[in-house]
Amino acid sequence: MSGAQPFDPRAYNAQPYQGGDPYADYKDTKLDFSGLVDLADRRLGGSVVAANDEFFAHRENLLKPEPGKFDPHAFGHKGKVMDGWETRRRRGVSAEQPHPTSEDHDWALIRLALPGVIRGVNIDTAHFRGNQPTEVSLEATHVEGTPTTEELLAAEWTELVPRTPAYGHAANAFEVSSTRRWTHLRLKQFPDGGIARLRVYGEQVADPTWLSAQGSFDVAALLNGGVVEDASDRFFSPPENIITPGRSHKMDDGWENRRRRDNGNDWVVFRLTAQASVRAIEVDTAYLKGNSAGWITILGRDAHSDKPDEWFEIVGRTALEPDSPHRFVLDAPATVTHVRTDVFPDGGMSRLHVYGSLTETGTADLKARWEAARG
Repeated sequence: MSGAQPFDPRAYNAQPYQGGDPYADYKDTKLDFSGLVDLADRRLGGSVVAANDEFFAHRENLLKPEPGKFDPHAFGHKGKVMDGWETRRRRGVSAEQPHPTSEDHDWALIRLALPGVIRGVNIDTAHFRGNQPTEVSLEATHVEGTPTTEELLAAEWTELVPRTPAYGHAANAFEVSSTRRWTHLRLKQFPDGGIARLRVYGEQVADPTWLSAQGSFDVAALLNGGVVEDASDRFFSPPENIITPGRSHKMDDGWENRRRRDNGNDWVVFRLTAQASVRAIEVDTAYLKGNSAGWITILGRDAHSDKPDEWFEIVGRTALEPDSPHRFVLDAPATVTHVRTDVFPDGGMSRLHVYGSLTETGTADLKARWEAARG
């Protein structure tokens, strides 16, 4: 439904807060974006670089990793303190025209932490019950380097989410069909109001020029285009944490599975940046003290080989110590496109680093994906 089509905004309001659990009446989404990374994650380097207004609540709140919080007693000098981005109420130009026009809106510019292909977004209005925007839209652009606000505003923008009514206190989730690589977003709210969080789900497309300049690098890292393709378990925390930057700082900053009650084992499959010659691997169990994996086996496969689906052993079954880094230097380089970590019988790990360099085939594949995603 576009802004040009009539609708009743009151149908999208939430009820006033009645006490108790503020999420009890939250309107969730049926869209499932699990397995996709939040390309705008602040912990990975995402930023809200500018906004035209943030009178009531700061724009930076949009990218906070935790869900929006609500304190019914929190008031400041400007009014209710909200955990999100909230602008002042727009007004018309005169007493005779007190209402804003249909085109009046507020905006925020977001730099993606991981430029890439966007598959879905969630414009979350948690706790904004009568002060959410009437409608929202989302646009994207591709600008290399570190552009200024003025340069971004002058860029060519493509609509990803058309102007659509927004529910209050709800996950306003949308699937996105674009296959291009984007670096920045422009979030619009009509005519004003508050949004708690913005989540941008997709797949990073790494810059081959930047990676080739580094030579050898972590070919599994999220920042370098690594992806979690599949995992046996996501119960306590997502396996995507394993390839995020830096060391883990607490238990749920890594991957922890539920306790097994059978004779199987847990595992994670990673797709590397592209085909690579791997020479060393590091497995870290930081902050996993009584629940780290007991043993690990590391397997690899090469999708470009004569046996593209066949896994072979890179590191044999090895005991893991809790809360510790483990380094493995391979006897000979392994040419792989995927790595699989099998943990026995269960338990977590916080980080995986796979050090190597792209092969000629890997470099060519990455350049082809790069060109295709640039449109």
